[in-house]
Amino acid sequence: MTITKQQIVQWLELSAEIFKNEQDFLTDLDREIGDADHGLNMNRGFKKVKEKLPSVADKDIGTILKTTGMTLLSSIGGASGPLYGTFFIRSAASVMAKEELNLTELTKMLQDGVDGIVQRGKAEVGDKTMVDTWNGILASLNTNQDITLYDALDGAVTDAEKAMKGTIPLQARKGRASYLGERSIGHQDPGATSTYLLFSALRSASAQ
Repeated sequence: MTITKQQIVQWLELSAEIFKNEQDFLTDLDREIGDADHGLNMNRGFKKVKEKLPSVADKDIGTILKTTGMTLLSSIGGASGPLYGTFFIRSAASVMAKEELNLTELTKMLQDGVDGIVQRGKAEVGDKTMVDTWNGILASLNTNQDITLYDALDGAVTDAEKAMKGTIPLQARKGRASYLGERSIGHQDPGATSTYLLFSALRSASAQ
């Protein structure tokens, strides 16, 4: 079983719809420990991505992802733009010229993207960021390389949710939330949440 470039396009279109619907939810989370703009930024960025997709939908997966990253870099403010933009640009590198991906290739694509996030944001697991959710996703996928792609993604969504909720008791050590010190404890991280939503959309697209 593979995921096709058409499903990658569907993933990004679905993500745009999800971030439109969840804008207020993400903004409310960010209001507690950030600048109250994460929902607005994610909606704006992926709206631009959706507008751009028709011009690259017939290209290879790497080109689609690189274009997505460049679009996010130019249209999202705050920390989200550089981090998500870097994720998609770096994830594109290993899938250039590919029309479909098996589970191993998809996992490497995601790992490359997350490596870009870590390099750019300098966050580690436990810092109360999107890295916590990505770590849960990648750990799950690497453990389940011998099952179908959809089942692996489905299991990783469950682990992503656990990791996302696992940010609630943590004290933030990166970004605006870190300025709050212990007051950041008890709040779910917005970036960890948007990562969960983004990956859930990938699972849904893989089933279509």
